[in-house]
Amino acid sequence: MNKIVKQLKFFILSAIPFLGFAQKVKIEPVNFSKVIINDQFWKPKMELVATKTLDACIFQTEQKTGRIRNFEKVARKKGEAHEGVFYDDSDVFKAIEAMAYAIKTTKNSILEAKADEWIDKIVAAQLPDGYLNTYYTLTGLDKRWTDMSMHEDYNAGHMIEAGVAYYEATGKRKLLDACIKWANYFDSIFGPGKKDWVTGHQELELALVKLYRVTEDKKYLQLADWLLSERGKKLAIGYTWSDWKDTLYAQDGLPVKQQKEITGHAVRAMYLYTGAADVAAHTGDLDYLKAMRNVWEDVVFRNMYITGGIGSAGTNEGFTNDYDLPNEQAYCETCASVGMVFWNQRMNSLTGNAEYIDVLERSLYNGALDGLSLSGDRFFYGNPLASNGKHSRREWFGTACCPANIARLISSLGNYIYGYKNDKIYVNLFIGSQTTFNLPKGDMKFSMNTNYPWDGNIQCTLSMKKKMNATIAFRLPGWANGTVAPGSLYSFSEINITKPILLINGVPVQYQMEDGYVMVNHDWKDNDKIEYQLPMNIQKVVSRNELKYNNDRVAFQRGPLVYCIEGADNNGKAWNIIVPSNLNFIKEEFSVLDEKVVSLVANLPAIQINMNGTSVTNEIQKIRAIPYYTWCNRGSNAMQVWIPRSFKDIKVNY
Repeated sequence: MNKIVKQLKFFILSAIPFLGFAQKVKIEPVNFSKVIINDQFWKPKMELVATKTLDACIFQTEQKTGRIRNFEKVARKKGEAHEGVFYDDSDVFKAIEAMAYAIKTTKNSILEAKADEWIDKIVAAQLPDGYLNTYYTLTGLDKRWTDMSMHEDYNAGHMIEAGVAYYEATGKRKLLDACIKWANYFDSIFGPGKKDWVTGHQELELALVKLYRVTEDKKYLQLADWLLSERGKKLAIGYTWSDWKDTLYAQDGLPVKQQKEITGHAVRAMYLYTGAADVAAHTGDLDYLKAMRNVWEDVVFRNMYITGGIGSAGTNEGFTNDYDLPNEQAYCETCASVGMVFWNQRMNSLTGNAEYIDVLERSLYNGALDGLSLSGDRFFYGNPLASNGKHSRREWFGTACCPANIARLISSLGNYIYGYKNDKIYVNLFIGSQTTFNLPKGDMKFSMNTNYPWDGNIQCTLSMKKKMNATIAFRLPGWANGTVAPGSLYSFSEINITKPILLINGVPVQYQMEDGYVMVNHDWKDNDKIEYQLPMNIQKVVSRNELKYNNDRVAFQRGPLVYCIEGADNNGKAWNIIVPSNLNFIKEEFSVLDEKVVSLVANLPAIQINMNGTSVTNEIQKIRAIPYYTWCNRGSNAMQVWIPRSFKDIKVNY
């Protein structure tokens, strides 16, 4: 009887936080494991990641670098030397996380066998007390937890994310159990009344919330909350950061709940604020939400590129001053755009406001996707908005966070399409897919078909056994409603708003607008068809005067895609072109290698210099603009996103 009472008590107590979560969030994202993607744009990219991209990650991890060998060396216990950098373990874990999503969506048994092989080696390297870090195990355990900047907790955070994803994708617990063992070990050392700790590279906070959700053990949520509370206190014990002195670099100038401005390293910031939003979702802490909104506005209103990229400076891989957004020198790390997707999804979940998905979509289709080549095996670490032709995609990097990061984002795309709460179905991204919603009166199978982002027609079919009432909410993207992005950093030079059209079984219906969503409540029946039509106009974009690098320049956007001019399509040049104010582009189908796209073409003035450099002529030539994510796939080329509107801004040497 006592055993039954204890089990019942545990069930009730463990369920309470999840009941709270259901009440506090406005939209609950549908998990990737419940979404089947058949999209014409994204499915080939997901298949490419599952093969070419992950093949590249596996090859580099096993053969070209010592990442896997380090785990093998720990298990052998022969005092062998560590290879690589102290944070290299994290790349193995990110790759496994990407494998997990790909295994679930592609049913790739070969990939699953490889992941199982890696997991066996990882678990064999775990110490009896739960500690797992190849760098310190091979170089000296006496130094562990002596330097907050050495990524011990960052590595483990990625291990936890991988363990949770692999368990959700396959049902296998081996890595998850190793993560639980590590988390319990960490909890025995750090926390209230124990040792203080300020994570040098945030990541563990959001990972612990994921572990909490899958295990229902509240101590992991409490530990994540405690880690957030440690920041900004100027701890009396003193810092043990060896690689920087400026605490703003790691967002540690103020307690998280008091922060209002974005500072420092962009990726660390994204992971920190994602973790804070995750904790707020479960605790209902409004101070976190208030801080997240303040910082978010500082990012989006004053420090975000038109591509959704963030972190303009390479010196700190992050932020400088407001409106300091150079184009050719733009850093815009791929991982930072991946982090923008994470954070904005959480903010949408917390608030129910579609403006966060607008930013998510901008980062996804432009700043993040640009980090992966069309071949799937070349990468950008930084993503500039202009190039003199010296940029190139690379097979790998010494610090190789970006390849596995973009791989895990694209493989987990199903996480970001749909949401559900209180009989409301949310369609956040327009990606051909299927899922099933468990409504109070039964299941509703929801199928979406679209050629997005090339056109704005979205068709949905509903399948159910009996009629049921529900509200379906389609996001109305800001770009379809006269807004480039939240705030006034960028704007359309000409606003011609065409209202979206919503039809049910071919008949136009009235809808309500709420928090950026087109909402329709209806008594649905089997085989009902919904058509949602968004205007897909070519838009000229201008920026605030404070963005001095864009003064008297214009950029182009169509749907969610930002466009650029690349030398490969324009006689080898991209810096000799102007766009007069009264001239417009038209769309034209085109192929960048094997990628079929909608390009933009126009006859524009271009400066031509003769071979001797003694004369300059102004000629009209056909100019083609391509989606930004496709540039630099045909060799190194000159490129520009922001095009001059007058000759005085042209750099003829490019």
